[in-house]
Amino acid sequence: MAEVLLPRKMEIPNDPSKFGSPDLLHVLAVDDSHVDRKFIERLLRVSSCKVTVVDSATRALQYLGLGVEEKSVGFQDLKVNLIMTDYSMPGMTGYELLKKIKESSAFRQVPVVIMSSENILPRIDRCLEEGAEDFLLKPVKLSDVERLRDSLMKVEDLSFTKSTQKRELETENAYPVHSQLKRAKI
Repeated sequence: MAEVLLPRKMEIPNDPSKFGSPDLLHVLAVDDSHVDRKFIERLLRVSSCKVTVVDSATRALQYLGLGVEEKSVGFQDLKVNLIMTDYSMPGMTGYELLKKIKESSAFRQVPVVIMSSENILPRIDRCLEEGAEDFLLKPVKLSDVERLRDSLMKVEDLSFTKSTQKRELETENAYPVHSQLKRAKI
């Protein structure tokens, strides 16, 4: 007789360190809908991302230390690799959040992805022209998140490689005799 396997609940750790890498991509997810926040958080965690979720654009700015009223507490070395935000939110839209992030010298280079359930071409074009990395239609799919993660990983790897090469070049210039010996051994 064939053995019948019953479905099991998939355990997804809330602690990103349980994924085994302290250098996970850190995603700030912004959505006013509790259901959508939980959904995108789950997709990102399944894709091995560290996730911080907030319920408004104003809270996202506060978290990043860009808020007008309040500054974030102790986030001078905050490392966020990606910001995913809903477009339609009360108070401040995802588009307005995108503009504020792109105006910031500290976070200008952080990719911002806009999400919306409305497929309005002028809105999509405006977000992309303002500097959005991508515009995803809801419901966001796991394949969308994995594509973004893979793209960011390549950028992070390239950035790491360039910084390593720069340090090696600076070391060679600082110690020219050592670099000549190193070349002679090869």
